[in-house]
Formats: sequence, C-alpha cells, structure tokens
Amino acid sequence: MDAKKYNNIKLTIGIIKGILTFVLILLFVSFEYSSSLDNYLLPNFQNNYLRLIVFSAIMGFAGSVLSFPVKYYVEYYLEHKYELSNQTIFTWLREDFKGFLVGISIGLPILMIFYFSLNYFEELWWLPFSIIMFTVSVILAKILPVLILPIFYKIISIDDPELKNRILNLTKDVGMKVEDIFTFDMSKNTKKANAAFTGLGKTKKIILGDTLVQNYSYDEIETVIAHELGHYKHKHIVKNIIISTVFSFLTFFLLAVLYEVSISWFGFGSRIEIGALPLLSVWAMIIGLVLSPISNIISRTFEYQADEYAVAATSNGEAFIRTLNRLNEQNMGDDDPHPIVEWFFYSHPSVKKRIFFIDSIK
Repeated sequence: MDAKKYNNIKLTIGIIKGILTFVLILLFVSFEYSSSLDNYLLPNFQNNYLRLIVFSAIMGFAGSVLSFPVKYYVEYYLEHKYELSNQTIFTWLREDFKGFLVGISIGLPILMIFYFSLNYFEELWWLPFSIIMFTVSVILAKILPVLILPIFYKIISIDDPELKNRILNLTKDVGMKVEDIFTFDMSKNTKKANAAFTGLGKTKKIILGDTLVQNYSYDEIETVIAHELGHYKHKHIVKNIIISTVFSFLTFFLLAVLYEVSISWFGFGSRIEIGALPLLSVWAMIIGLVLSPISNIISRTFEYQADEYAVAATSNGEAFIRTLNRLNEQNMGDDDPHPIVEWFFYSHPSVKKRIFFIDSIK
C-alpha cells in the first residue's frame, strides 16, 4: 500500500509539474515577457551568443527557484519519509550541485552549437543539429563510465572471486568481452538496489550497486546480470541507438516545422530571435507527449525479451522471480499500476506482468 501511495504521489506531482511548466513557458512567450527580457538584455549583450547564454541562465535560474520546493519534496523529503534515502540535506545539495555542473558543461556547448545551426543552416538547421546530437550521444555513452559516473560514485572492482566468475561466465555466453566486474557505492545516497550495463566499445562496464551485492544471493545477482546481458544478446543496445536516432531526427524535424510555422503567431519576425526560442520547449513537450508512449512500448518489448533470456541462461526462473519481488519491494515499486499509467509512463513492464510472463516460460 505504501509503495502504491509513494508512486502515485510522484506520478501526480510529475504530471502537475509538466503541465505547469508547459503553461508557464507558453504564457511567458504569449504575453511577450520573453521578448521583453531579450530587449532588456540587448543594450549590454549585443553579441547574440552571449545574450543567449545570459537569457538562458536567467530562465534557468527562475525555473530552478520556482521548482525547488517540488524538487526538495520529491527528491529529499519523500525519499526520507519512505525510508529510501541515506542522504543528509548537505549531501543531497552537494550531489545536486555536481549534477548541475556536469549538466552545464555538457549543455552549454550544445546550446551554442544549436544556435549556430539555427543561424547558419536556416530552415534546415534540424538536420546538421540532429547529426551533431547523435555524435554527442555516442561520445557521452562512451565516456559515461570512465569520466562522468566517477564524479558521483566510487567505482571499484568486485573482490568476490565466485561472484565475478559467475558473471564473467555469463558474459562469455553472449560473446561480450569484459575484463572485470565493478561495484559502486550506491548506498551513499539510497537504500534502493540496481545494476547496469554501461559504456560502448572498450569502455563498456558491468556495474552493480553495493546494495545489490551486499543483500542478494549469488543466484539472485546472476539473474539480474543475465537480464542485462539479454539486452546485449538481442542487440537491444544497437537497436536502441537506431530507434533513438530515428526519434531524434524526427523530433528535430517536427520542431523545425512547427517552430517555423508558429513564430509569426506570437509576433516574432525571425527564427533566430532569442525571445522566440522558448517556443521550441513548448513544441518539444508536445512532441514528447506523443512519442514517449511509443518509445515505452518498444522498451517494454525489449524487457520481456531480456527476461526470457535471463530464465534460459540461468535455468533459475524461481530465483529471478524472487529477485524481481525483492527489488520491487526494496525500491518501493508499484507491482500493479493502472494499465493506462503503465502504458504511458512505464519503460519496464510491471513486476506482476513480468512474473506472469516468467511463469509461462520457465
């Protein structure tokens, strides 16, 4: 009952926050506040790129101030209320600030590249920008485990020979070349447990949260890793890259078309007017609303395929079911959400449906 309440609270707040964000940005543009801000900055920042940075910083700061109470409630208060968090208020703020710095270091160059594309390629800006974003996403995927994750977690080699050998044997079955298995100090932030396959090419790593390693049996951990390797076996990583690339190109194409059509509705005369750029966020939210459930349907299909592989690879469907139940309980997941909620918001099938599926194939 607590898990359903916890998830319903987070879902409700997320929906309300999304609607309010959409409305506020739309009003910000409709009532010409975005134009007024741009005009206010113009005398002191005549360089468009510099003015865009200041404009974005002001909007970002205003958005952060307005959303901070919600962020605090969802990420700190709620996690403590349901006894999921290990963070003090200081460590929560510190980790959030580190995330902010990483986001700025990545986001600022992308913002500049975007505005350059908008200026230089005019109505075809979406095409080179899509290509650049694809390249950036591949680079980020490669550097994530070696440069970004260590900023937030201490990643070390697992010192349990039996567990390491079990996992390495599983990787051999799918033809994955992994020299070592790693764990990270997930417990410094949360009581939740998880594992992941991250990186591309030579940087790929299997990492396990210490909360998983310390509290689950070898058989249970093996089923979790087998599931992750099922994604590798079925080439879901490559498929996801292709799908996300198609979605990305489609999204930027639709953004370009809708933005071009709508700038005159709000009294703007040019696509490069900085005051007009928040319109892109409005259209991006609408496009995301349409594409998100489609992406989730594909993702849930992949999850079933990975589950099927995990059962076949370990021949231990009972351990997998036990692990799913334990993880769901530990992570305060809703094992039976409303069908519409699951269809629209869930990238993974509900635990109830996953267990039913595993029972049918084991």
